[in-house]
Amino acid sequence: MEENYLTPHVFTRHKLHLHALLLQNQPWFSARDLGRMLRLHLDERAVRKLDRDQRQVARMLIHGSIENTLLISESGVYALLIYHYCPEYRGLREWLTHEVVPALRDAHLPTSTERPILSLLNWPEMSLSLLHWNNQPWIRLQDVPQMLIDHEPPPRGMNAPWWKRASRMLQSL
Repeated sequence: MEENYLTPHVFTRHKLHLHALLLQNQPWFSARDLGRMLRLHLDERAVRKLDRDQRQVARMLIHGSIENTLLISESGVYALLIYHYCPEYRGLREWLTHEVVPALRDAHLPTSTERPILSLLNWPEMSLSLLHWNNQPWIRLQDVPQMLIDHEPPPRGMNAPWWKRASRMLQSL
């Protein structure tokens, strides 16, 4: 018997995984993963307030096993963010809107060097936006400090923000 299942993309934010995929060119997200990010228990009962076209169950490959997974559409996620409003969710909405959804869409387009393609570079503790253009990977300047995390205390006088230190270096040239 042939098993039919979907293989999602996995995104990471604050060490939490989000399984997501495109179905008929629409982004869908694992309710369980979203619940972890929102600190809510999102099961069938919890998402009944969403319209039927904003929720569905699909067989997906999750952490190496195939399971029935409750999925929430992109519009369903935004509706949940309104229903369970919390100012902290603004960052999650921005991440989904500006990084996850474009990366999902670009992953399904044919590769072309003529237009920029967005993807996410996944590390265990975070995902970082990566733009591919002219056969070169690019990251946003605002993401550089996340990549330059020092594990040792900075030398004396070097506790200023990274951009001030960089500005001083550029001025001294």
